Amino acid sequence: MAVKTKVFIADDHPIFRHGLRQMIESDPRFQVVGEAGDGPTALAQIRKLAPDIAVIDVTMPKQGGLEVVRALRASRPPIACIMLTMHAEESTFNAAMDAGAQAYILKENAMEDVLLGLRAVASGAVYLSPTISSYLLRRQQRASALREKKTGLATLTPTERRILLLVAENKTNKEIAAELFISPRTVESHRSHICQKLELDGPHRLLQFAIEHRSEI
Repeated sequence: MAVKTKVFIADDHPIFRHGLRQMIESDPRFQVVGEAGDGPTALAQIRKLAPDIAVIDVTMPKQGGLEVVRALRASRPPIACIMLTMHAEESTFNAAMDAGAQAYILKENAMEDVLLGLRAVASGAVYLSPTISSYLLRRQQRASALREKKTGLATLTPTERRILLLVAENKTNKEIAAELFISPRTVESHRSHICQKLELDGPHRLLQFAIEHRSEI
């Protein structure tokens, strides 16, 4: 018998969670292992139950879904996340992608899209509700333009790229060091190398660049 993909649902509306659970479990490939109605409870339960995929609402009490996704993507091993939202704005989509979400599903289409999203994410792919698919194309076009402008991006090591993304989250050297299990001095050295590769001069230029281009790096 095939092992089922374990799914966790985090949404503050019990009736919606119930409908979502029924939809997910109608597919024999998936098993819902838990639910939560607020951010802190979701984070604690997900860490305890270790699902393969977490379906998380953007707007939840006490702690927002974006914060939960960032925490889960930073965990070891990272947990795949599907963002569920009523917000179709491109800025919210970019924030979700920046946080590490692998799918972005609008609630108005959730019952049709959630299984498609779960299947895609379970296979390592990205999924978006079709009505906002143009957002991903524009995001990719911006990233391509930035790579042409800043050719040094292609020379960044995996660690340097990870540090650049953490800088974009406005994290301090100490916070980055703790997350990557390295010393603050090593982080500072990496930051210096990144600045050299990207031709960034000045004490705050790296932070400015990272925040300005966090959706493209």
